Amino acid sequence: MDLSIIIVSWNVKDKLRENLSALYKSEGDFKFDIFVVDNNSSDGSATMVAAEFPNVRLIANSENLGFAKANNQAIKPAAGKFVLLLNPDMRVRPDTLKNILAWAENNQRATVCGCKLVNEKGDIVKQVRRFPRLWDQLMIVLKVPHIFPSVVNGYLESRFDYNQAAKVDSIRGAFFLINYEQYKKISGLDKPFLDERYFIWFEEVDFCREVYKLGGEVWYTPAAECLDYVGASFNQVKLGQKQKYVSESMLKYFEKWEKRWEYIILKISWKIMEGPLAFMRIFVK
Repeated sequence: MDLSIIIVSWNVKDKLRENLSALYKSEGDFKFDIFVVDNNSSDGSATMVAAEFPNVRLIANSENLGFAKANNQAIKPAAGKFVLLLNPDMRVRPDTLKNILAWAENNQRATVCGCKLVNEKGDIVKQVRRFPRLWDQLMIVLKVPHIFPSVVNGYLESRFDYNQAAKVDSIRGAFFLINYEQYKKISGLDKPFLDERYFIWFEEVDFCREVYKLGGEVWYTPAAECLDYVGASFNQVKLGQKQKYVSESMLKYFEKWEKRWEYIILKISWKIMEGPLAFMRIFVK
């Protein structure tokens, strides 16, 4: 098997149907299989997949396990030389998979790579990020970019040229191609599992950092293009819950990768932003 495509779905039945239909219209001489892991959608997504796409390997969860754990459910049986983590609100072009596989085959140093993402208007979805640092994440927590956007220009790689292939720190997890054989070579591990301490958010950044730690590389290439509807599932989550997911994942990332005092500063900052009572709870736990 050349490629295993893994889609974690949650309440985006129509976008998921479009996604799967587009995948099966892909051009090129390669073999691929598709896994859909449905995180207990209430809109009939799993039923739709089973009825309309019988060749898809469906895993229907009885609860929402989050992004990392759900992906790992499919990564475990995946047999592709490459593994593509693909959001359900994406739509490949007929030549997307052919082009990204050709590029990846010719660039074996890229343990992970992502392609050019465009929105419905044809604008580039800016996805390249530097690894999070205390300063830029603190600015985000304190909402400073709402007033002074330029304070996170470095983190957001605002000057990145999306018309050129380049080695980068991290890419968006919406289209995340892993060279399984290369990953196994640098890690000695059987499968490229995501860290399940993250429910959603930061899991792809964490994986990219693991790749560099092991001696691999992460690349962006414009050799292939994909339509990105940008967050159709996540946009259904209420603002307060979104902030909870982001804060929890950010803190887990810093606890794992950075100095203890940086983690503590971010934790205190999040509590301050949540309000006085939340801040006081730091000292009574």
